[in-house]
Amino acid sequence: MSHTAEWKVRLYFFEEEGTTKARVVLDTGTTSLTGQGAAHCKPGDTDVPEIGDELAAGRALHDLGRQLLDTAGRDVVAMDPSAAKRESPPAVGWPV
Repeated sequence: MSHTAEWKVRLYFFEEEGTTKARVVLDTGTTSLTGQGAAHCKPGDTDVPEIGDELAAGRALHDLGRQLLDTAGRDVVAMDPSAAKRESPPAVGWPV
């Protein structure tokens, strides 16, 4: 079965008092998820807005990715309740 979809992602930046905040909004057409991220400039650091944008955006996208994986996990369990009993290895790092 073939499947095609288009999801829209919008990334917003806000700057206030040495902190860059990013918000990423994913619109799938049927649902919406929002990720948040921030980057802080230390008082002695050189102010390079592009670096703050990159860090804040990366953190917002990481937050959004975690939400997508959590949503997919819940959807899988809803389709197959026995999937909740199976243990999957962590995506990164060492097993706990």
